[in-house]
Amino acid sequence: MRTTDAVMRAVTQDRPGGPEVFRLCELPRPVPGPRQLRVRVRAAALNRGDILQRSGAYPLPPGVASPLIGVEVAGEVEACGAEVHGFEPGQRVFGLVDGGGYADACLMEAGMAIPMPAGWRFVEAAATPEAFFTAHEALLELGGLRAGQAVLIHAGGSGVGTACIQVARAVGARGFFTVSTEEKRRRCLALGGEAGVLRTEQDFARELPVLTGGAGVDLVADFVGGAALARNLSVLKFGGCLLLLGVLDGMEGALDVRQAILRRLQLRGMSLRPLPLEEKVAVTRRFRERWLPELEAGRVRPIIDSTFPLERVADAHRRMESNASFGKIVLEL
Repeated sequence: MRTTDAVMRAVTQDRPGGPEVFRLCELPRPVPGPRQLRVRVRAAALNRGDILQRSGAYPLPPGVASPLIGVEVAGEVEACGAEVHGFEPGQRVFGLVDGGGYADACLMEAGMAIPMPAGWRFVEAAATPEAFFTAHEALLELGGLRAGQAVLIHAGGSGVGTACIQVARAVGARGFFTVSTEEKRRRCLALGGEAGVLRTEQDFARELPVLTGGAGVDLVADFVGGAALARNLSVLKFGGCLLLLGVLDGMEGALDVRQAILRRLQLRGMSLRPLPLEEKVAVTRRFRERWLPELEAGRVRPIIDSTFPLERVADAHRRMESNASFGKIVLEL
């Protein structure tokens, strides 16, 4: 195994709390296992789960190798485990990791590593996997979204939301969305959304029937959680599916069981991080087959809100918590 400097910079914290708890310190560089790569991180994207983990509200799934924050990175292979084939030091890769992305180096399972397309920047690559993995798995694999159907995408201006809008457009579906500002609505329309609801001024449960001519939608992709449960069910067509993808606004909600029974509604939940490794590798494969060619051709793209140096990780988290961002926030190393 090729070795490099023994230490690295890494973002740590000694207690749960706000962005002020972050500390930049030196830690030993991790040693890859037999089927792992050590990646020299050049960019690491922020995710909402990072905020929950920082604040102590996101218990790590069993078996997670690193307690450090950061699950979405791009960089160069530094070292390869003894059983790794197809990768070599210096190769540019991106993908999801089991923590530790906010550092100069982290470990990545070889089955999760994706070679970077020629001409891509590290920032673009780091901003891609979580958003497009989630969009594909939720809308296409779980929801079965297809041409001519309609989907409501909450938090349309988020990293995943912007990917969902583009995925819906790419398969010929009608993409409706909710956002917090008129500027975000304009930008989501430019990505291919059909119509947007300004959640700060409008009730999507009243607006969607108008926008869809009374038909409703086949799918709802919800990152809000329990607070919107009843309203989400109300805008679904007969046999429609509510995809529960986040808990930004509560973990509990009232469920009208009769409505679900009489209208044959489905509720399906999804989170990538707790999946077993073999399932994550399968998710990665589906992304590479379906969306990497689209990304290389520029037909879909990651949306970058802003970048911050690693030293300003607290400011990056404040930016995300402000809900002012549109697309992904990325740390550059």
